[in-house]
Amino acid sequence: MDLRYSPSELQFREQLRLWLSERLPALPDQPGHDDWRARRQYDSDWQRQLCDAGYAGVDWPSEHGGLGASPTEQLIFLEESARARAPYVGTNFVGLLHAGPTLIVEGTNAQRAAHLPRILRGDEVWCQGFSEPDSGSDLASLRTTAVRDGEHYVVNGRKIWTSMAQVADYCELLVRTDPAAPKHRGITWLILPMNTPGVHVRPLRTATGSNEFSELVLDDVRIPVSSRVGEENDGWRVAMVTLSFERGTAFISDVVESRNILEELAHIARVTPSPDGGTLWDGAALRHEVGMHLAEQQGLWALIRQNVSDAANGTVPVQGASVFKLRFTENRQRIGDLASRVLGRASLAMTDLPGRSNGHLVEDRIKTLSFTIAAGTSQIQKNILAERGLGLPREPQWT
Repeated sequence: MDLRYSPSELQFREQLRLWLSERLPALPDQPGHDDWRARRQYDSDWQRQLCDAGYAGVDWPSEHGGLGASPTEQLIFLEESARARAPYVGTNFVGLLHAGPTLIVEGTNAQRAAHLPRILRGDEVWCQGFSEPDSGSDLASLRTTAVRDGEHYVVNGRKIWTSMAQVADYCELLVRTDPAAPKHRGITWLILPMNTPGVHVRPLRTATGSNEFSELVLDDVRIPVSSRVGEENDGWRVAMVTLSFERGTAFISDVVESRNILEELAHIARVTPSPDGGTLWDGAALRHEVGMHLAEQQGLWALIRQNVSDAANGTVPVQGASVFKLRFTENRQRIGDLASRVLGRASLAMTDLPGRSNGHLVEDRIKTLSFTIAAGTSQIQKNILAERGLGLPREPQWT
């Protein structure tokens, strides 16, 4: 794709900057971390403002209610929003970034009509029911069962790390419909209304003290067959579509935030005394490391543009998404390690110390420890690239 900006793209950037500068100062303070009802309302209100201004679903086709923006305009929107510190998709990131795009590609006309407009306006929040306590990164080994009973599936099992389940209206759910089939071929993708009898949500608390994840227990839950996305037992292929969107776009705002963190660390290093005299920034090794991280962020941004361009042209960016997910998440963890060295003993406190703005950097480092696990571990990404990208033989299955 052309990496230069056209006059119309530059105009799009200026109009967006102006709109953000007018709207953001009027926003109320964000609710507390654990006030999930208030957080949903806050995120939904912002999404509705985006929708009214024509910026909702910037990466969605116009025929499905989105902006239908070009790949470059999509990146401009995400970059400017992150730089302005505008609210992110928040509680409905699953609906806007995963479920919605999947329904556009794989859903029926009835499913699209029922869900896409409500997702775009912020009226419908989704969660993801993929991972399980006993399957880990081997998603295909999931055990949650769905038995056909007339025009319903009866679902039993457990899901874990279900983001935003406590405020979600729907769940993108993977179930096993054919236990006799090879594990990748007996899976089905279902739309689960979260108010269905037999759905139980148990919040989990993370190392940072937040509880955005939950365990989902499903006890004789009846889901209409009409809520199936794709064919029965074809859910693995549909899930790969979902995960490609997740791995290729879910961390875009974090790339911009990585640049912000590196700039902040450079500022801290310039005013922090060095044991050898002068400041930490006088150390050539530190400046070299910051420069290397910034260069990698530039490369990742170019890869994002390529992935978005592929998706806009109808190609699901499986390999590009895995490359991005692998490189970005490991780079972000190295930036966290750098932050710890620059902060010194302040890296042990999640609250700001006198004269230091360390709390958010420490919290960010703890949060990024999960990046190489969530949405497919680094090992899984390497296997995908080796087998699908390079055509290498599958690794041996040990028993």
